[in-house]
Amino acid sequence: MLQVLGLAGWRLLWLIPYRALFFLLYAIGWFGLIRPYDPSGSTGLGYVFWTTSVREAIDRLLPVASVGGGVVGVRLLRWRGIAATPASATVIVEVLLTLIASYLFAVVGLLLLVDARDAGFEYRHLILALLVSLPMPVVTALLLRYGSVFQRLGGLLRAVVGASAMSAGAMALDHEVRACLRRGRALLVAGGLQFAALVSGSMEIWFVLRLFGHPAGVRAALVMESMTQAMRHLAFIIPGGLGVQEGALVLFGQALGVNSELALAVSMAKRLREVLCGLPSLASWQWVEGRRLRGATRNPS
Repeated sequence: MLQVLGLAGWRLLWLIPYRALFFLLYAIGWFGLIRPYDPSGSTGLGYVFWTTSVREAIDRLLPVASVGGGVVGVRLLRWRGIAATPASATVIVEVLLTLIASYLFAVVGLLLLVDARDAGFEYRHLILALLVSLPMPVVTALLLRYGSVFQRLGGLLRAVVGASAMSAGAMALDHEVRACLRRGRALLVAGGLQFAALVSGSMEIWFVLRLFGHPAGVRAALVMESMTQAMRHLAFIIPGGLGVQEGALVLFGQALGVNSELALAVSMAKRLREVLCGLPSLASWQWVEGRRLRGATRNPS
C-alpha cells in the first residue's frame, strides 16, 4: 500500500474524504428506516453517519464474516434509546436492501461487460449464473415479508438450548421486520441510495487508474467495481475479502485492457482507503465504549 501511495502521489489520499459520500448515502437511507422508532429524535443523521462508518470498518477490517458490523450497529442504536428488536429489524432490512442493490449493480456490470469488445462470449456463463441466482434475493424478501423466519429459527434453537423467552423475542422481531418492509417509500429511498453508494465506488477505480496514467473510461470502472462487489458478497465469510478483491480486479480488468499489475495497484489503493478510513472509526468506537465502561464502574447503580 505504501508503494502504491509512493507511485501515485499524495493525491491518492483524496479517496478518504470522497468515501464520506458513500457513508452519507447509506446513512440517509438507514436513517429513514430508523426514524419511526425514534419519536424523540435522539438518533440524528450525524450519529447514524458515524454508526455507518463503524459498521463498515468492522466488516472490512475485522474477521467477523461481514455480520459483526450489524451487531455493533444494533448496540450503538440502543445507546440512543431504540429498543433492540426494532433496531435489529432496521439492520436486517438494510442488509436485505444491500443484497438487492448489489444484485442490480452486478446486473449493470455484466451487461456493460458483455457489451465490451471480445468479452461477450467469455462471460456468458456469468450471466447464466446470475439468472440462476435471481430467486435468492426475491425469496429472501418474501420470506421476511410474509413468513415467520425468526420465530421458526427460535423454535429450532429452543429445542436445543431450552430458552423459553426466545420464542417471544423471535415473534417480536418477525413483526418489526414485516413492519419495516411495509414502508414502501422508505424502502425505495434507502435502496436507491444504496445503489448510488455502490456506483460511487466506481469513481475510486476511475480516479486511481487516471493517477497511474491509464485512460480507462467510466464503463470500465463500473464493470470492475460491480464485479468486485459481487465477488466480495459471495465470499463474505473471508475476512476483508482478502484475495477475493484482488482476484476479481485482475480477472475482469484483463477483459477491459487493465493489466494485472495495474489491477493489483487499484486493489492496494482501495485497501489503503479502507485502512485509513476504518482505523479512526474503530478507534472512536473503542473510545466511546471505554467512556461508557468507566461511567458504569463509577456508578454501579
